[in-house]
Amino acid sequence: MAALSKHSIQCVELPLIEHAPGPDRDRLPGLLQAGAFDWVACTSPESAAVFLEGWRAAGSPKVRVAVVGGGTGEVLAAAGVTPEFTATKALGKALGKVMGAELPHIPGGSDVVLYPASVKASTDLQDSLAAAGFSVQRINTYNTIGISSVDQALLQQALAADVVTFGSPSAVKAWVALVGLQAASQKMNVCIGSTSARACGNVGLPADTIIFPDAPGIEEWARCVLQGLQKIGKLPAVVA
Repeated sequence: MAALSKHSIQCVELPLIEHAPGPDRDRLPGLLQAGAFDWVACTSPESAAVFLEGWRAAGSPKVRVAVVGGGTGEVLAAAGVTPEFTATKALGKALGKVMGAELPHIPGGSDVVLYPASVKASTDLQDSLAAAGFSVQRINTYNTIGISSVDQALLQQALAADVVTFGSPSAVKAWVALVGLQAASQKMNVCIGSTSARACGNVGLPADTIIFPDAPGIEEWARCVLQGLQKIGKLPAVVA
């Protein structure tokens, strides 16, 4: 929100999904205390938030964290945890390939990566890490579900917006289910990454309404929002 507000863009935050504990949530503090791993992999802002909750419950032990995406790293840094590895891209399925190809092996280490994941997460990340010689301990610490009710006043404000932004495929599906494909197709749809962009295409949103950044980070996402507004004539074009 702050990244857009500084460009004098009015924002409406409409929660459509919520995160529920996954079946392995309670195991995380004990695993962090045991420390039988070289890396903890966090692949989204929510996974970072779940990690931080378990990390604090474990007594804030010293751990080595690897992240995908600038937004994920920012969540950790704000809590005083500095990631020691950041994948160079956060582009859907490429994210796992990038981390698997780039994550350094620790000399004398265990080559174990602890992966607190969403129940809905694919196996792309763990497969690529395994191919690179790591042993991955995946624990399903959270799940993404649709909210049970929507504030109608906020919904009306959202329907009047020119650009709709998405941080996950679940949010894409929840939005289209709520407002219908016809209404959703009349907006510019800006996604945090290619996974959400593919979800937009999969639900039937027109390709020329879908924008996502080539590089990870909140600033790149904000740049895409500006691009969407420029595309529909709501902002003057910027000449670089």
